Amino acid sequence: MSEGPAPLSRLTAELSQLPGIGRRTAQRLAFHILRSDDSDARNLAQAILEVKEKVGLCEVCFNLSEGPRCRICDDASRDESLICVVEEPADVIPIERTHEYRGLYHVLGGALSPIDGIDEEDLRIAELRRRVEAGGIAEVILATNPTTTGEATAMHIADLLRSSTSVTRLASGLPVGADLEHADEVTLGKAMAGRQTLS
Repeated sequence: MSEGPAPLSRLTAELSQLPGIGRRTAQRLAFHILRSDDSDARNLAQAILEVKEKVGLCEVCFNLSEGPRCRICDDASRDESLICVVEEPADVIPIERTHEYRGLYHVLGGALSPIDGIDEEDLRIAELRRRVEAGGIAEVILATNPTTTGEATAMHIADLLRSSTSVTRLASGLPVGADLEHADEVTLGKAMAGRQTLS
């Protein structure tokens, strides 16, 4: 069965390489692009090229940046004594949306996973250590994902930095509005271990 003209097949194949996009969704997107105005298609193509050409990593925290430093590192109102450590640049966005955190960030570029061949040298742990050892950091908040690799990464970093500054870990456990009967054992165990005194 024909997949249509070669350019349409190529576009479908390229779109299907995106995470979370299967072959059928890629095909629907390709047909949508084909039906759209020429200006819309050009704008999409230009936006893709622009993000590849102009967006890089901040020289301080390794968050996404359009220049040498990201907007957070350039913001003089941020608390420079706090560093929140995350695995990927995408992890900064939900923390920023809370409006609860006004410190700086450090993006590791992943999590320790010896099985996948990701060791300390493959992450930006040495750069984090240098930032802390330069002084002026009162607290490092470990906000790696609550996965096996995220927990291992947090423990490793805590061991490295504990003698230099205060190291904390994001609380984990039951989400607000959750029922106990639907919680898995790991989540419930974390909630139990992280219980707090009511004042």
